[in-house]
Amino acid sequence: MSVTEYRDKFLQLAGYATCRGGRGRGKARKLLEGLNDELQYRSMNHTFPSFHQLVDRALFTERKRQEIEERKRKYNNSSSSSNTRPRFSRGPSSQQQRAQGQQGYRYRRCYRGQPGSSYVSGSVPSADHPSHHKPDYGCWALLQVQGNQRGQQSGQRQNPPRPQQGRPNQRGKPPWQGKLESAAEAPNVVLGTFPVNSHPATVLFDTGATHSFITKSYAEQYNIPIRSTSRPMVVSTPGGTLSTSLICPRVSINIRGVEFCTKLIIIGSAGIDIILGMETLAKWDVRIDCAKRTVHLTAPDGQKVEVSATEPSGCLHQMEAKPTEGIRVVCEYPDVFPEELPGMPPDREVEFLIELLPGTAPIAKRQYRVAPKEQELIKENIDELLGKGFIRPSSSPWAFPVLFVDKKDGSRRMCVDYRALNDVTIKNKYPLPRIDDLFDQLQGACVFSKIDLRSGYHQMKIRPSDIPKTAFITRFGLYEYTVMSFGLTNAPAYFMNLMNKVFMEYLDKFVVVFIDDILIYSKMEEEHEEHLRLVLQKLRDHKLYAKLSKCEFWLDQVPFLGHIVSKGGIIVDPSKISSVMDWKVPEVVKEVRGFLGLAGYYRRFIESFSRIAKPMTSLLEKGVPFIWTKERQAAFDELKKRLTTAPVLTLPDLTKSFTVYCDASKEGLGCVLMQEGKHEVNYPTHDAELAFVVHAMKIWRHYLFGNRCEIYTDHKSLKYIFTQNELNMRQRRWLELIKDYDWRYITIRGKLMW
Repeated sequence: MSVTEYRDKFLQLAGYATCRGGRGRGKARKLLEGLNDELQYRSMNHTFPSFHQLVDRALFTERKRQEIEERKRKYNNSSSSSNTRPRFSRGPSSQQQRAQGQQGYRYRRCYRGQPGSSYVSGSVPSADHPSHHKPDYGCWALLQVQGNQRGQQSGQRQNPPRPQQGRPNQRGKPPWQGKLESAAEAPNVVLGTFPVNSHPATVLFDTGATHSFITKSYAEQYNIPIRSTSRPMVVSTPGGTLSTSLICPRVSINIRGVEFCTKLIIIGSAGIDIILGMETLAKWDVRIDCAKRTVHLTAPDGQKVEVSATEPSGCLHQMEAKPTEGIRVVCEYPDVFPEELPGMPPDREVEFLIELLPGTAPIAKRQYRVAPKEQELIKENIDELLGKGFIRPSSSPWAFPVLFVDKKDGSRRMCVDYRALNDVTIKNKYPLPRIDDLFDQLQGACVFSKIDLRSGYHQMKIRPSDIPKTAFITRFGLYEYTVMSFGLTNAPAYFMNLMNKVFMEYLDKFVVVFIDDILIYSKMEEEHEEHLRLVLQKLRDHKLYAKLSKCEFWLDQVPFLGHIVSKGGIIVDPSKISSVMDWKVPEVVKEVRGFLGLAGYYRRFIESFSRIAKPMTSLLEKGVPFIWTKERQAAFDELKKRLTTAPVLTLPDLTKSFTVYCDASKEGLGCVLMQEGKHEVNYPTHDAELAFVVHAMKIWRHYLFGNRCEIYTDHKSLKYIFTQNELNMRQRRWLELIKDYDWRYITIRGKLMW
């Protein structure tokens, strides 16, 4: 691998690194470690205050070594073929050099000898030139069109500029190949990412380039229209010349919601997708403030646009349009959706506490063994958390090991194994909301928006006296959390308490909150706009931050807590039941219990769930041996089949009356709650019929109490329950319960029940 290839690969991978060690001498040191022994030895004799000077030195050393090897090869070949001495031709005279330097299309230099400037006709300073050891930033290019063009006399032909001998372009690559970081650090260029023809592209604003360019790979990948020109064009660069005859006549670049169109010249592959030179910058009346790293543009209709450069978690100065642009209402609150948490959270009304059982002594566990790659992840996580202030070095007597859990996107998250701490922690009894109750609030809603907080637990502080209890041990030392950590037993309860206090005035009106998930629902778009604005303002006031990539706005159906919610009702989220469908046949009782627990979460969608699952639930009884029969296999397959064909459940309207259809037998009890619908069922004995009425009133008390309801059955004698003279103790107890309800008993023929 050549130095150029190594540098390109290094810069490509550096974009995924954190900022620590990613600038100046730190970056140069990392690059130096990857060079071969000879280049390391020759480069270590010099002091390199910047990354780019080290690259230039390595390139110079490599080029000299190649020249020496080439001379040796020619000498050996000539010696073997002839005994005569080799002849050396004289180089061009000084007059020839001056004449050659005067050819080509000249233009005024932007900054002589500075980054972004251009050399006339593509001439390049030699290795001994003072500017050779200066880093090459950005992309600087002259455009020369062969034929009659502006600045040329008719009928006069110009030869394309040739690169200076002794400084060939490395492997035919353009000089800006892989120089994203150099471009970003140059004083007169700014780098940004914008939608180009609706696809993201890396765009360089370069005042040192005369024209604008686009890479061929990008144009072909996104099917941007390409057209051939009548005459070939020659692009002259500090490293050589490139010839092209292809252009993209009209390319649309979206900057802060404003469309800018321009013509781009196609060049070979480069590290930057699009380069905007002076031709386009002048057309758009662009002003670049190098000190503030901001770009001011003027649209064709006169609209002013300003974008600012930001420094993300990597090492590039990258300018990006705000991602909230174009989202109604949300675009007014870009500060609520930062790329990273800004730092330590403020003091809040709720503070996380870790209260221990009396007499608990500090617990210290040994660290787990982890793979070398996991050690690297631990180091990266520690550096990131230290930088944000979320952890700090510790001397606590407590210590818990670190482990990794898989995330949805396939990456791994570092967690702390707090199981030993949770066992001695007094459990917080603050209630989490029932999921059924949350869904009941959504009746009649047609427009939904969902907001997911960014690392919600890290947005709440820990009481200072409890911070040492969160200490975790790694190979790199002992650290402790200053914010609430994942894995602590009382974390959901405390965070739920915080969210309820923040949104108390909006709960049960147009907001549903479950820990760090916020659902805004409305019946009309007009009121949804107001509701969304109120919620975002509340987040801004309390300095709570959301993750835009996990938020969804202005939807007619939305995934929430494992279900799909819409104005038509609730259905099972197919993405959530995939684990049930892929469940292997259980081999032990523990696997049976796990399957029934997961499938039971959606039991409301499965008619006769208890009857179907009975062969499997019998295995959970004490003393029953584990024997997987055909009957149990059939029940296992049937439950998986029912989940894939689950019906849509409508949300109850509390302003209308309810209808209860019930069934009872010696095998079990069953009932269905309906509104404006029909259902069929049979009933055997007097006690069983009364039992299903009591059963229905118990499980649906939150719907039936205070509302008028009708109970349909085919058991005529049950209507005399209130006038019957003799009742057994069970019937008396049930009768006292059903007297609290406003209900009417209706008898129908058994055939009409089915």
